[in-house]
Amino acid sequence: MRFFVAIEPGDEDHAFGVVVPDLPGCFSAGDTLDEAFENAKEAIDLWCETVIEDGAMIPPSKTLAEHQADPEFAGWVWSIVEVPVERYLGPAEKVNITLPKLLLTRIDEYAKAHGATRSGFLAQAARQAMR
Repeated sequence: MRFFVAIEPGDEDHAFGVVVPDLPGCFSAGDTLDEAFENAKEAIDLWCETVIEDGAMIPPSKTLAEHQADPEFAGWVWSIVEVPVERYLGPAEKVNITLPKLLLTRIDEYAKAHGATRSGFLAQAARQAMR
């Protein structure tokens, strides 16, 4: 799963801070940018595992534009990290659905243009609709 992260720039005296705005309370840091990203991935993984074990779901993500408009993150740098948290959601299950051909074509084009799969896009759209 992909997660937007906000990076508070560090310097010689301060670590790089990383916040995952879609996961309340999920944050990390590192002395280097590489370390900050690795620590953020670990924080995301642990956050998702804990929330799902407690019976809740991973909240749907906001758009990058929504995050960038938040004054709390003014001056921060944005990135995306990939963390394989799907394993906490249970095994994948194949389903058979019926969609109009034109809609399916548009879904596939959109997903491809955004580096996603059809299944990933439909799962994200469902999470968005249910938030």
